[in-house]
Amino acid sequence: MTPVQAVIAKELRGYFVSPIVYVVGTVFLLIFGFLSYLYVVFAGAQAIQLMQMQGGPAQINLNDLVFRNLFASMRFVLLIILPILTMRLFAEERKLRTFEFLMTSPIGIHEIVIGKFVSILLIYLGLLGITGLVPTVLMLFSDFDWNPILTGYLGMALLGALFLAVGLFASALTENQIVAAFVGFGILLTFWLISGLGALLGDTAAGRIISYVSFMEHYDRLVRGLIDTSDLVYFCSGLILMLFLTHRVVESTRWK
Repeated sequence: MTPVQAVIAKELRGYFVSPIVYVVGTVFLLIFGFLSYLYVVFAGAQAIQLMQMQGGPAQINLNDLVFRNLFASMRFVLLIILPILTMRLFAEERKLRTFEFLMTSPIGIHEIVIGKFVSILLIYLGLLGITGLVPTVLMLFSDFDWNPILTGYLGMALLGALFLAVGLFASALTENQIVAAFVGFGILLTFWLISGLGALLGDTAAGRIISYVSFMEHYDRLVRGLIDTSDLVYFCSGLILMLFLTHRVVESTRWK
């Protein structure tokens, strides 16, 4: 077993013996299911109105009425839930005084950071995979285009990975898990809000730069079914940057 695999195994054991992953996972799946139900009911109501107006069967677009709205709404949910899921990663090590033991173990800091990140990413991807039951069930009752749904799930995976990396960075800053959750939430909320500033500045150089820095525009394109190289570069570079900053924060504590 490699050092990274050892860290992943340790973190997964820690998560599944604590109530955090069960509570957060249950809330995530309930919200996803509830929003799916609401948008399906809304689509059904739209179909009934069209039938009354046209006097015959009506064709509705589930991609626009259900899945696009669903993926767009999940941004709010991820913004709140994922910092809670990551708050314990380093903060708990500091609180339990096992951080010093971790730093003196024969494992590189980059292996610790990667191992912790991959462990929580696997949990998130597992939850995301369970939500795939929604389009699978709807497929039995209606026809829709799978391509925007797959790109929407790709967007949720990339957005979630970036949020988890930010949460990991926040957890490395403090030994208080609640503080780590609020710091992670604050960072993500700041990047969310600057998209509004970019919209106010419009099609100017500053406006384009600020809009690019925010994750909103990149995620929205994936939800609409568009895969742009610049969006993939944004998420990958943001992920690498946050993991690098986490590495630097953890490394700086070694010399204190």
